Amino acid sequence: MSGTLMRSISGVRGIVGSDLTAEVVAHYAAAFGRLVTTDERRAIVLARDSRESGPEFAAAARAALIAAGVDVVDGGMIPTPTAQLAVEHHRAAGGIIITASHNPVEWNALKFVGPDGLFLDRESADELFRLVDADEAHDEDERAGIVTTDENAIGRHLDAVLALPFVDAARIRDRGFTVALDCVRGVGGVIMPQLLERLGCEVVGIDLEPDGRFPRAPEPVPANLTGLSERVRKSGADVGMAVDPDGDRMALVDAGGTAIGEDYTLAFGVRAVLEQRAGPVVVNLSTSLVVDDVAREFGAELHRAPVGEANVAHAMRRVGAVVGGEGNGGVMLPDLHLGRDAPLAAALVLELLARGGRTVRGLVDGAPRYTIVKAKAPRGGDLDAVYAALQRELAGAELDTQDGLRLSWPDRWLHVRPSGTEPIVRLIAEAPTAEAAEGLVAAGKTGLSGE
Repeated sequence: MSGTLMRSISGVRGIVGSDLTAEVVAHYAAAFGRLVTTDERRAIVLARDSRESGPEFAAAARAALIAAGVDVVDGGMIPTPTAQLAVEHHRAAGGIIITASHNPVEWNALKFVGPDGLFLDRESADELFRLVDADEAHDEDERAGIVTTDENAIGRHLDAVLALPFVDAARIRDRGFTVALDCVRGVGGVIMPQLLERLGCEVVGIDLEPDGRFPRAPEPVPANLTGLSERVRKSGADVGMAVDPDGDRMALVDAGGTAIGEDYTLAFGVRAVLEQRAGPVVVNLSTSLVVDDVAREFGAELHRAPVGEANVAHAMRRVGAVVGGEGNGGVMLPDLHLGRDAPLAAALVLELLARGGRTVRGLVDGAPRYTIVKAKAPRGGDLDAVYAALQRELAGAELDTQDGLRLSWPDRWLHVRPSGTEPIVRLIAEAPTAEAAEGLVAAGKTGLSGE
């Protein structure tokens, strides 16, 4: 049943109409319903982002769940973190979110949420895939599922963010920020303007309409944010914010129009929390050293987990982290929920800027500087052999094999790992200079090519 679908703890992703069809969606939805529902918890929260295939796939999932006797709480088009919070609010058995996150427009996907509001861990995901692959016939349940709608999920989400002890809404309002906002026509358009307006910001928006017709590559990396950078410069905005299509990641542009990189979103969020509460921090293996530097400044223990929100969330729970996330612009705060959350990230960044009259550029310039270089290569061959060769070539590094291979030194690192969302190998390196980071990536590519 898997075909060429990408399956991981990040969900099930494929090209719409070929890998991912309504029939495939229905099959996975029914299997998920069988996996997580109990006599006490019979409801599944169903949500989607703004992609054009979303309504068809949501209808297929809803019909499959109803036929299996599973109740459906239909959240409609809402951000991924909003849906995760809705699972907790309704004490549901789980959630299905139809979103391919940062993938290009031709993709869509299913993300699966457990009853705790977290994405499935490896063991639960493997059990779901086993049920799907077994393709066992199941009679329709004698009791058809009941559908209800949740029309206040976004309002509850915003209220929860603004009630956080780390966010002083009055102080932010007093600063009167102008924020240039780019939602890439994703689902962030239904929540981010509301949040910023409630925080007293003047919003200068581009592509806020949530119609799924992405006008650019949707991932909020600096190369894709030229339009936002221009809007910041022309409007005189204090900061630019770009969110990804499902509203769980955010990237920043400074007042001069320079996109500073997604890792700074997490670094700023960590600083905003650690200035008010001590405790451990958890990040993934591909997160910038700018976060290590913030944790070190406050004497906080920093732990690294494999890439993937679920991996970071479970590690945060295990060590009792006060804040964490991923360097792709995803901030996670246990006081709210253990999920990446762009509205949360925006509120924490504005709080940090309002506290002491700071600016984005001032915060960046006041910290050690690094350059991150990211590259992709086709997946193929024996990756274990590649890892072994890299360890020999780059001797003397500290090794981490939780997720591919991470080689690290005090001021630089290289991470080589197979992607969980695309059929590629990712290479990410960081060093004090671009030349040094590019050299590490080049070494990784040489190893992958077998030269």
